[in-house]
Amino acid sequence: MPALWIAHVTVTDEEAYGKYAKLAGPAIAKHGGAFIARGGRYVQLEGKDRPRNVVAKFPSVEAAEACYHSPEYQEALSHARGASERELLIVETSE
Repeated sequence: MPALWIAHVTVTDEEAYGKYAKLAGPAIAKHGGAFIARGGRYVQLEGKDRPRNVVAKFPSVEAAEACYHSPEYQEALSHARGASERELLIVETSE
């Protein structure tokens, strides 16, 4: 079953986070992920407001999790740590 990778982000260092974004995209694509929402308009109805929201679709929960733990994504993530506050989750879709 396909899965969605959903990130809610507050960027605190634009330059460092830019390095993350440059590396994260190819890492996500390498694991079959494709962005379906990336920082567009949103309406916060409940919970903590984060101004950047990203959704990527993967072939499976396992593919999304493998991406997260991959050396390529971990390298990208090293630039996001300290440059953002984030929540990230993977959820299986009902497709």
